[in-house]
Amino acid sequence: MLDIKYRVVLASKSPRRQALLKEIIPDFDIALRDIDEAYPATLKGAQIVEHIARAKADAFVNELADDQLLITADTIVWIDNQVLGKPKDSTDAIRMLNMLSGNMHTVYTGVCLLTTTRRRLFSTSTDVYFSKLSEPDIRYYVDNFRPFDKAGAYGIQEWIGYIGVERINGSYFNVMGLPVQKLYDELCQFCSVNR
Repeated sequence: MLDIKYRVVLASKSPRRQALLKEIIPDFDIALRDIDEAYPATLKGAQIVEHIARAKADAFVNELADDQLLITADTIVWIDNQVLGKPKDSTDAIRMLNMLSGNMHTVYTGVCLLTTTRRRLFSTSTDVYFSKLSEPDIRYYVDNFRPFDKAGAYGIQEWIGYIGVERINGSYFNVMGLPVQKLYDELCQFCSVNR
């Protein structure tokens, strides 16, 4: 059981991240801040999410108390050497799902752990294989689930995941937005906790 000597703060408005973190840390605070999620065009895959997770943590660096541990995260979908972020609208979501249909893509999540004295940055990747999706299935999903707050325009835990994901290689929870097992291990090391 994880016993952290800090007051944990999750800097995320994602309900999925909040629910996943609650499974390993039942009591934590939530802090929100709008930040510029731009990144240099030269970055690829894991570099992007680590850059953004670090930027999210940097927004709080002067506000942390000595007894607080901040967790930030960012998730992207990476396909054909490009990022699929959150869709702007239905048309954009349909475009993204058509790109994913019948293909493999990689989901990257970067996480930053920050206290007043230490910082730890890491990332996790998961390969996701989609079956060929029909146009009616894509439209049904977008119209009914409105995945506009999700990287790549889909939630693996939703209807589209049940009918479209053939298999994954890596962490399922990473695809949801927080690699819980890796985070647990990193927290144990960061806090020098013996399991």
